[in-house]
Amino acid sequence: MLTAPLRQHNGIFEDRAFTRPTPNSELSCAILVVGGSTAAYTAALVAARANLSVCLVQPTQILGGQFTVQALPASDDGDLLKERAGAFHRAGEEFAISPLQRWFRDRQRQLQPVQGEVLQNPGGGWVSPICTSPVVSAIALNEAIAPCLERGTLRFIPFAEPVEVRFVTPPGGRRRVTGVVFQDLQRGHRFTISAQITIEATDLGDLLEVGNIPSRVGQETREETGEQALPKHPLPECQQSFTYGAVIELAEPGKGKPIGAPPGYNVAPWLLAADFEADFWTKSGGQWEPQPRPFLHPFGIFRYRRLIRVSTQEKLVKPGDVSVLNWGQHQHGEGGPMLCGNDYRVGELVGVSREERKLHLKQGRDRARAYVHYLQQRGIPLKPRGDLTWTADGIALEPYIREARRGIALTPILHEDVAKAFFPNQARARCFADSVGIGQYHYLDLHGNDRQGHASLPGDKVIALPFTLPVGSLVPLDTDGLVLSSKSLGTTHITNAAYRMHPVEWAIGEASGYLAALAVWAGVQPRAIALQEPLLRKLQGLITRNGIPIFWFDDVSHSDPDFEPIQVMATAGIVRSETTTDLHFRPENTVTRAVVSTAMVKLLNLSPTTPHQPTFSDVPKNHWAHPYIEALAAAGLIAGVGRGRFAPESPITREQLSFLVKKAAPDAYDRAFARTPIDRQSLRRRELSRVLYEVMKVVLKN
Repeated sequence: MLTAPLRQHNGIFEDRAFTRPTPNSELSCAILVVGGSTAAYTAALVAARANLSVCLVQPTQILGGQFTVQALPASDDGDLLKERAGAFHRAGEEFAISPLQRWFRDRQRQLQPVQGEVLQNPGGGWVSPICTSPVVSAIALNEAIAPCLERGTLRFIPFAEPVEVRFVTPPGGRRRVTGVVFQDLQRGHRFTISAQITIEATDLGDLLEVGNIPSRVGQETREETGEQALPKHPLPECQQSFTYGAVIELAEPGKGKPIGAPPGYNVAPWLLAADFEADFWTKSGGQWEPQPRPFLHPFGIFRYRRLIRVSTQEKLVKPGDVSVLNWGQHQHGEGGPMLCGNDYRVGELVGVSREERKLHLKQGRDRARAYVHYLQQRGIPLKPRGDLTWTADGIALEPYIREARRGIALTPILHEDVAKAFFPNQARARCFADSVGIGQYHYLDLHGNDRQGHASLPGDKVIALPFTLPVGSLVPLDTDGLVLSSKSLGTTHITNAAYRMHPVEWAIGEASGYLAALAVWAGVQPRAIALQEPLLRKLQGLITRNGIPIFWFDDVSHSDPDFEPIQVMATAGIVRSETTTDLHFRPENTVTRAVVSTAMVKLLNLSPTTPHQPTFSDVPKNHWAHPYIEALAAAGLIAGVGRGRFAPESPITREQLSFLVKKAAPDAYDRAFARTPIDRQSLRRRELSRVLYEVMKVVLKN
């Protein structure tokens, strides 16, 4: 425990914040988080806030991954997260992300005012609704985690990478991760950390490779995943490109600072000036615009990911503005060539030797430098801002990673679980019953490298609907003691393209942190939580109690007093939407007797039945709720409203529900109605979720 509050400078903690193990030392903790990704940060934060002993080990002394060292603090948000409050839905930041992530976004805004004003989008980039500098992001992230370092629940170990995974294998059991051996990147020695649960949160899935834990690299086969868009043969070299972001300031004419060409400029295949672009062509309304947009156009490349702006007028580009170059491949007009920015497409980082990886990293960094040089040669006055990247030349400390080695998990997330083509006329993609998070990006954003054979995703097969995060995707198929996180969870090459985005990776980290915490508290393996319903619902309750959404509703905010029961009961498939064509829950609407009957049958795990002769005259065999109402009648839990009728479409009252609960689960009666009056007022949907959630807790205990 530290005796004085931690200080930071330019987004880096003072030395007291860091733990530096000595040669051959052995440390122990409850939860070990390995990696410097965004998910590593959030996993460590929520676990340490839960008062568990946590060690976070990563390659740098700067927290935050893509928001900071990867120089991409322009969040890749889905359309729903960008929404402002309307008549029938809440603002996106109230229902699509957790309170913790919303706090981070608000703090970024506060730390980077524009002319004294706190604005929604401080940088004013046009691709993202919130852009700030990497340093501002780091400062905000440090503020949130500093109390954990000060209390001693978190030890932060920088400048280290994993070199060995330690296991035990009980007789007749699965092997279990017990710890990791690390190499100190500055001092050269090794040290070991033992933990009850280890979280794999590296940006490239390196812990899986080091530990020889079953995993997949690049594009799989149709036989491996069942995804019909894949070929019959594996293509591990088909991976997403990576990018070294370059943070540059627009200077006054003639005041730019040349970055200089890297060796091999315009000679090496990855440094050819002819492949770069400054102006870019785009389509509007499906038609090519009459001319390309210049670099400094209000919707040009410079303002695409602008991080700092001088003017409060969002579309105005002025000297003093700062942007990060992170520009992919685009067609240069109708019939024109495919040109690019600083995406590095000629090699891959996963499944290759460390020597080859280092070579591609160097070449990728050179490409970013070459792109800045190319723009400067075209007369654009740019000045590298190394003070914002913790480097001398304004090029990011680490590359922006889009794809990692992925663990083979209990639940793989497939193309058919996410893409719009497989959910016609629906508002959501697959709603996993074991969901522990949500995410949304409007399409599967595959930045393919130059390898041949990338899967084609035409039409609705490339559009992603709002999706969920199954806890089974965080649990390795055959290894205990380990939680998969960041980009190493059980996605595929295709679905990783949506799950890799900033807000989703943040949510993945939160889910993996809480999964590890519950495993430690309960003294069980993560696998048990994924496979045993009482533990699963306990995890979902823990997550939603902390305001983290696990089911898509756009009219129930994470601050709603019934957020937890509404979210868990929807995920469990007991009380969901009135329709699948929108994201509304409609919490204040009344509930019919048929809906309550269906929910109760599912909750009690009764078998729907269809007797030869219907019990109620107004519930014939073709009524959608017939088998559920009959199941309750057969169990002696309902008797109808008299004269052989059930009145399935009539609103049910609170009192009528109380009678049903008293018969079905008397042990739950008192707690079920602790916050809900028992009277003859019509029951509201939020009340149904609230009451049945308490019933479920009792049912699962018995």
